[in-house]
Amino acid sequence: MTVVIKSDNEIEKMRVAGRLASQVLDFIEPHVRAGITTEDLDSLCHDYMVNVQNTIPAPLNYAPPGYSPFPKSICTSVNHVICHGIPGPKKLKNGDSINIDITVIKDRYHGDTSRMFHVGEPKIQSRRLAELTFDCMWAGISQIKPGAHLGDIGAAIQKMAENAGFSVVREFCGHGIGATFHEDPQVLHYGRIGTGLKLVPGMIFTVEPMINVGKPDIRQLADGWTVVTKDHELSAQWEHTVLVTNTGFEVLTRSEGTPLPPDGLSFKV
Repeated sequence: MTVVIKSDNEIEKMRVAGRLASQVLDFIEPHVRAGITTEDLDSLCHDYMVNVQNTIPAPLNYAPPGYSPFPKSICTSVNHVICHGIPGPKKLKNGDSINIDITVIKDRYHGDTSRMFHVGEPKIQSRRLAELTFDCMWAGISQIKPGAHLGDIGAAIQKMAENAGFSVVREFCGHGIGATFHEDPQVLHYGRIGTGLKLVPGMIFTVEPMINVGKPDIRQLADGWTVVTKDHELSAQWEHTVLVTNTGFEVLTRSEGTPLPPDGLSFKV
């Protein structure tokens, strides 16, 4: 495992990229309404990134080994879709929940973040899942400080999710990020306290738990990208890109419209 420790200059570029990624979510939020297609959301975000921000949509044509190129500029994961949903012609309807995942490239550096949105009035279970997943993300982030371990992050997320009766998806995880979209380390959303890589200042990685109402089992669709819950139950995800600082952490993917942390926490420690 080779973890890239970021320089002060690289950290500043990551702050810029993170803020821009978050601003795309601010921009698209008013458009997440019944009747719009996820393809429309993709087009709006693409135009905003390319023509307003002068950023590059990182997912577009992204093709890690074994994958065909991702055909769109954002990921839109609706209801029982866990992650990597490809925008298409299906219209959103009242009661749907959707995760929109944004990654932009600015001056070679990546900003990666996602949020949950509700279409119209959410179902009680959908609202509870989205809120719990948000809290799980922050439970993990709150463990980040020099000398802590990656396992501390996963353990906090797993404990909160399972105590609430939900399950944690295990096949996908957070990741290091910088001039490369996906770097070491892998950040699991389950684990044991005191295990895994020890954290040091200058590390930057994502925390992005995927939490299911039902069982954690997954199924990949024939498009080679879209991942859904095997039992067709709801899934939710939130994501921030986080820097390990000398004293704790700093969330890099925040903007004016970013939901505030739970009570007692801040974006910087």
